[in-house]
Amino acid sequence: MPMSENFKGRLYPVLNEIAEHFGTPFHIYDETGIRETGKSVKEVFSGISGFREYFAVKALPNPRILDLMKSMGFGFDCSSIPELTLSRQVGARGEEIMFTSNDTGAKEFMAALADGGSILNLDDITLISKLPKMPELICFRYNPGPRRTGNVIIGNPVEAKYGVSHEQLLDAYRNAHSLGAWRFGLHTMLISNELNYEYMVDTVQMLLELVEWISSELSIKFDFINIGGGLGIPYKPEDVPLNLGAMAENIRKRFDTFKEKNGYVPKLYMESGRYMTGPHGVLVVKAINHKNTYRRYIGVDACMSALMRPGMYGAYHHINVLGKDEEDKTTVVDVVGSLCENNDKFAIQRELPEIEEGDLLIINDTGAHGHAMGFNYNGSLRPKELLLKTDGSVELIRREETMADYFATLNFEPDTLTPTGKVS
Repeated sequence: MPMSENFKGRLYPVLNEIAEHFGTPFHIYDETGIRETGKSVKEVFSGISGFREYFAVKALPNPRILDLMKSMGFGFDCSSIPELTLSRQVGARGEEIMFTSNDTGAKEFMAALADGGSILNLDDITLISKLPKMPELICFRYNPGPRRTGNVIIGNPVEAKYGVSHEQLLDAYRNAHSLGAWRFGLHTMLISNELNYEYMVDTVQMLLELVEWISSELSIKFDFINIGGGLGIPYKPEDVPLNLGAMAENIRKRFDTFKEKNGYVPKLYMESGRYMTGPHGVLVVKAINHKNTYRRYIGVDACMSALMRPGMYGAYHHINVLGKDEEDKTTVVDVVGSLCENNDKFAIQRELPEIEEGDLLIINDTGAHGHAMGFNYNGSLRPKELLLKTDGSVELIRREETMADYFATLNFEPDTLTPTGKVS
């Protein structure tokens, strides 16, 4: 959706100066907006004892952003060794980290259990035997298969590579318990960018019913349930924002009912990334070319290596033009980059104000899965990241990639193997 008026009010008056100083393109994130969202999340879930947000590091893996999350008391959801390292560099340890990986190897498990450890969230029952040791606290990711439906981004749970099946669930906890685990969590994630809060409420109900079932069968209790991420943001102007307050209130009622029936209640965890930072980041680019053939094209100084969601998913990102009225849409254009791929488009047949070369375009809602999903095809180099701080200053928090970065992996000690085996 169009960026918030508060973010505009902080950014637009100084954007020309920022662009002149740092050069375009760049992603810029709004500290004030991120902190306000974090505060609201904590407030609406304050009625649920033990609630904790684990920021999904994959959404925006920058140490300065992780610092903000840590300062608000949030943990970190990690899926790789670099994400573990980033989280530990800002001081997270032990149960402040949830390691939710899939197709996980021995090296990843060793890293997750080292340096203060983390909560292991296992994606597959066969991984139990591959752990170097069984921790006291273990969690399993549940895939309900045909018992639930996903949404358009994640798809049908039956086809998803994630999670332990319903039929495997009891054996997973039974085996872990027999090997020494005595504290337990239950996790699932069935959707992505979902704006209907009722889906998340239904997921809580499903997990609480599973906790009752597993507990009665195995005589164990659960420390927590984790409803995953997937909270959506309104990318399009007509999208209705997620009603987080209603979601929290309905979840609280289900927790109260569980406690009345069972005498205790597990903690509630979630691992939002997009909801926390997505609306609080924009990609700022400069118009550098016009092309008029069968369509009108506006060429900008970034390509899909800076934001691949439109090219990969056909995702919509709203675009503003600095200094031009949002309502003054007089032309229909494709906004494109220079990559040798026809899907290198930030917008297709979009109504925008008349754009001149040198204009700054603000591509909205890039604060999650924007820079993080970048790549180097065609020798493209990812742009810098900036932080608009609450005090009004602007900090460089990641420099742009350089040619030296691109060629760094070609600088290595020669190594040649001459196989001695016979080729059959």
